[in-house]
Amino acid sequence: MKITDKILSEIKAYQTIIVQRHQSPDPDALGSQGGLVEILKASFPKKNIYKVGGSVEDLGYLVEMDQIEDQVYNGALVIVTDTANAPRISDQRYALGEKIIKIDHHPDDEPYGDLSWVNTKASSCSEIIFDFYSACQDELKMTDEAARLLYGGIVGDTGRFLYPATTPHTMEVASKLMNYTFDATKLNRQINEITFNVAKLSGYVLEHLEVDEDGAAMVLLPQKTLKNYQVVDSQTAALIPLPGQVDCVKAWFIAVEQLDGTYRIRMRSKKTSINQIAKLHNGGGHPLASGARAKDLQEVNQIYREVQEVIKTQ
Repeated sequence: MKITDKILSEIKAYQTIIVQRHQSPDPDALGSQGGLVEILKASFPKKNIYKVGGSVEDLGYLVEMDQIEDQVYNGALVIVTDTANAPRISDQRYALGEKIIKIDHHPDDEPYGDLSWVNTKASSCSEIIFDFYSACQDELKMTDEAARLLYGGIVGDTGRFLYPATTPHTMEVASKLMNYTFDATKLNRQINEITFNVAKLSGYVLEHLEVDEDGAAMVLLPQKTLKNYQVVDSQTAALIPLPGQVDCVKAWFIAVEQLDGTYRIRMRSKKTSINQIAKLHNGGGHPLASGARAKDLQEVNQIYREVQEVIKTQ
């Protein structure tokens, strides 16, 4: 039996379905989660279907979460989208469900769930959700809102189709989604928009970018700087692509100081795999797009040395 048929069979077997995603969500996390919920609600109107998780931060224009009590998880099917490992699932009540399904496109280094569909070749989890609909469209219904959310997820995770994970299939899926009724231009603009304060911080990032002779780069964002520019950690996601626009930069990361003095590391690379470095520092992700954690500045500098070494040896 195909994995899509197995997942559909489980969905049909449960009256209550709860869909979750990862913490600190991006457009793909919310797009895949919300898109799947919209498809299931349209396809099975008599079932109880919820989208659950913590704050969506500044992505409220995509979707908002449902609020449910613990007892709703009793006998429920939980589907987790776009989340590589269980500790990153937003709202740990997922474990209260009767059965868990994982749908993801990150490397499956830390498997979880009773049933898993991981496609690392997909540009995004939203693309996988569309593939699920496509494989089962005799029994599933696409809606305009589901199409909007899935399109937003794909746009977000492909950097508006600029990243290497974008394939001909990705473009085909996006074109099919655009046949539905939603304002794709407005959605693209919303995903790309930044606040004036983040725009000013962008200048700081480029001015303070440290780049070595081989193209390894980093920039440090201390709490003092964030406060000066009145920017919070969640907004720094918009800054990640900036160093990659510099021609001599091959791999880079932005180290954002947290309130407890640790650092959130957002890593990117144009060609050289950097996710193995992230795994050494409480993180992981895609070969060219990963995240990690550093306990202090000493570990931040260690990560930079490791990025430098990887770039030098490639």
